[in-house]
Amino acid sequence: MPASRSRHLCSVAAAFVLTVAAPATAASAASGASGLREVLFVGNNWDGTADVIKSSGDFAEVGRINVIPDKDQRMAEINADPIKWVYFQAIRNSVGEGHDQFADDMYSTPDGRSVVVSRPSFADVVSIDLATGRINWRFPVAGYRADHMAVSPDGTRVAVSASTANTVHVLDIATGKQLGAFATGDKPHENIFTRDGKYIWNMSIGDVNTSLDDPGWDWTKGDRHITVVDATTYKQVKVIDMRQRLDAYGLKDFSDAVRPAVFSPDESKLYFQVSFFNGFLEYDVAADKITRMKTLPKNPATSEDRTTWVNDSRHHGISMNPEGTKLCVAGTMDDYATVVDRSTLQEGPLVPASKPYWATVSGDGKDCIVSESGADQVTAIDFATGRKVASVPVGDHPQRVRLGHVQADWTGPSAS
Repeated sequence: MPASRSRHLCSVAAAFVLTVAAPATAASAASGASGLREVLFVGNNWDGTADVIKSSGDFAEVGRINVIPDKDQRMAEINADPIKWVYFQAIRNSVGEGHDQFADDMYSTPDGRSVVVSRPSFADVVSIDLATGRINWRFPVAGYRADHMAVSPDGTRVAVSASTANTVHVLDIATGKQLGAFATGDKPHENIFTRDGKYIWNMSIGDVNTSLDDPGWDWTKGDRHITVVDATTYKQVKVIDMRQRLDAYGLKDFSDAVRPAVFSPDESKLYFQVSFFNGFLEYDVAADKITRMKTLPKNPATSEDRTTWVNDSRHHGISMNPEGTKLCVAGTMDDYATVVDRSTLQEGPLVPASKPYWATVSGDGKDCIVSESGADQVTAIDFATGRKVASVPVGDHPQRVRLGHVQADWTGPSAS
């Protein structure tokens, strides 16, 4: 494809290796601060709320947040603008599966006083005061839809994908001021800050809403690649076109739309999912090549009609325990989650789960936390045994689950 060939020229030397340091993450850096409590934020995309639950143990509910307190104002703006209205309806009837998307991703501020939320249907990012439930600041993204975010290791910046504008904005988490922005491939999705805070990796997934899902039509999905930028200047450092790497590994029929991904602790390996695949791949950063592939079991009850898979994602959600020995995978369309040994790539028990949409790690690092969007609950799976240890109910269609902090005595916004 000419477009593919042209973007190959954007790649810099294949021997590029990240400078790896090991500072505390934003969550762990704040955990020693006085008066803070570590929690998990669960974004309930369809009802516009976020459940705040304990970060480990019994994962009991701590409080709930309304992330769309300005809904009437936003809807009035959308209804007054024909173009915004068309995109709002398109989001509802495509990626939203007939529902509005009000809470995609979220991170708390280092002081535990606010939570920052990306809201796809409102095409913005807002900061919400956890004590009052009021909006501190609002940042409208370029285009018409906000998507996945990432927080810098020191917790001071958030990167958000503006999916219809092929742009990532980087914002000051305290003020909402844009610090920089950079161009991506088509439909930017996942963002990852490296542990030293020096680079941002963005994965673009292309058009996931068409019915042209047969491998022979994959070229119609757009320009998809990983964009690596300097996290200070926001200048492009490298472009990684997985089409080349997949072809070299003998996977010419695989999609090159990189979905959720996770680095090994030393950031020498990247484990990532791609559209339509029930499994994941291992990418060696220094060698700049795919080194291993893991195919996970199919659910016999899952239709093989690719057009029935939500937003092209057969499996969507992957995390790793702090030791780097186990991976946890959300088998979205196959209705299970499983823990995989990183050394042998042998999966453990297939834990039944209803359309699991994300996987993260508990505060104590012992459990994988999976959002069951089809059952409105989150489920904890023990990394050591691969067995389910708890499930807790949350709001409508939970998706992203993120570690964060609240004030130690917080139980929800005040009635006022």
